[in-house]
Amino acid sequence: MSVRRIEKERHLNVGFLVFVVGWVAMPTFAQAPLTLAEAMARARADSREIAAAQAQHAAAEERVRAALGFRKPVVRVSEQWLRTDSPADAFGLQLNQERFSFAEFVAGDPNEPDPLSAGITRFEVEWPLYTGGEITTRIAQARHAASAADSNTKRTADRSALAAAEAWIRLAQAREAVALFEASRATVAAHVELARAYSAQGMLVRSDLLRAEVELARLDDGLAEARGNARVAEANLAFQMGGDLAERFDLVALGEPPALGRPLEEWLLVSRSRADLAGARERLAAGELEAEAQRAGRLPRVGLVARHDWVDDRPFGTHGSATTVAALATLELFDGGKRRAAIAAAESEAAAGRAELDRYTQGAQLETRRAFEIAHSALERRATAAVALDAAAETVRIVEERFRAGVVKTTDLLDSTTARREAEMRELSARAEAWLAQFQLCFAAGESPEAILGAQASE
Repeated sequence: MSVRRIEKERHLNVGFLVFVVGWVAMPTFAQAPLTLAEAMARARADSREIAAAQAQHAAAEERVRAALGFRKPVVRVSEQWLRTDSPADAFGLQLNQERFSFAEFVAGDPNEPDPLSAGITRFEVEWPLYTGGEITTRIAQARHAASAADSNTKRTADRSALAAAEAWIRLAQAREAVALFEASRATVAAHVELARAYSAQGMLVRSDLLRAEVELARLDDGLAEARGNARVAEANLAFQMGGDLAERFDLVALGEPPALGRPLEEWLLVSRSRADLAGARERLAAGELEAEAQRAGRLPRVGLVARHDWVDDRPFGTHGSATTVAALATLELFDGGKRRAAIAAAESEAAAGRAELDRYTQGAQLETRRAFEIAHSALERRATAAVALDAAAETVRIVEERFRAGVVKTTDLLDSTTARREAEMRELSARAEAWLAQFQLCFAAGESPEAILGAQASE
C-alpha cells in the first residue's frame, strides 16, 4: 500500500468518523431543542424552590387576613351540661330555667337542695373596641412580612432561573466537550493507522507508533469521563427545572456571550433595588413596629360582650332564656416589669436589624462589584482563548503538511494535535464561564437573569 493511498484513506476515514460520531452522539428527540430561555422559564414555573417560596408567600398573606380578623367581632356558640347540689347554683339555675317555685323553695331546706340538672346553650358575641393600637400595629407587621415574602419569591424565582441557566450551560459545555474528544479521537485513531502503515514499511520507528497508541488510549479515558460528565449535567438540568431526572434534552449550541453593555456604576445603581434588599427592609420595618405593639399593652383595653343563654334541665333545651350585654375595660397596673423588658428587647432588636441591613446593603454592592470584575475578566479570557485556538489550529495544519513531507515525526504531530485539543477545551471553558459570569452579574445586581438573553438578541 502506497503512502499517498494511506494518507488519502486517512483523510476519508477522519471525515467519515467525525460525521458518524456527531450523528451517533446527537440524541434522537421528537421535541424541538430546549433553548436556554425555555429552561429558565421552566425553572421559574416548576422548580421546587419556587413552590416553597410561593407557599411561604401564601402563608404570609393569610397571616394578614388573620390579623385583620382581630378587628372583627368573635361569635361563639357553646353547650354546657351540669348536675349540682350547690345551694346557690341550684337556686340560680332554677330561676334561669324559669321553673322556680316559691312554695317548693320554702317547703324544703334551701341549704340542702336536691341535685339539679341543667343544660345551658350560649350564643355569645365579643367585640374589641379599643386595644391601644395593638391590632393596627400587628396588621402593619403582617403586611410588611407579606411584602417581604413577596420579595423573597421574586428573588427565589431569579435564583431558580439562574440555576437552570447554569445547568443548561454546563450541559451544553459537557456535550461539546464530548464532541471535541470524539473528533480528536477520530483524528488520532487515523494517525495511529497511518503510523502503523509507515512502521510496516520501515518508514517509522516502533517507539513513535507506541507513542501514538498511548495517546489514543489517553483519549479513550478522557472521552469516557466526558460522557459521564454529560450524563450528570443532563440530570442536573432536569433537577433544576423541577423535572424527572431521567428526562433527556436536545440543546442548541452554546453561542458567543454578549458584551457587558453597561459600566460598573450603572450595575451598582441597579443593585440598590434588589428584591432581597427590599425584603430585608420590609422585615426591618416589621421589627421596628414590635416596640410600638408592646407599648400598646400599657393602655386600657375596652371591649363589648353580648350573650344570650337558653337554660333547661336537658342539653339544647329552651325552656328558659336570658340576654346579657356588658362593656369591659381593663388596665394592667403592674406586671413585674415584663412589658418594659419586652419593649427594650424590641428596640434593641430593631437597632440590630438596622445595622444588619446597612451591612447587607454594602455586601450587595460588593457582590455586584466582584461579579462585574469576574464577568469582565471572563470576556477577556474568552477572546484570548479564541486567538490561541486559531493559532493551535494553524499549527496542526502546518505540522500535518510537514509530516506528510516526512520532515517531522509522529510525536510532533501528536503533540500539535494535543495542543489543539487543549486549546479547544480552554476556548469552550472560557466561553461557558463568560456566559455564567454574566448571568451571575445580573443576579448579583438584582436584575432578571433573562436580561442577558435580551442583550444578546439586541446585538
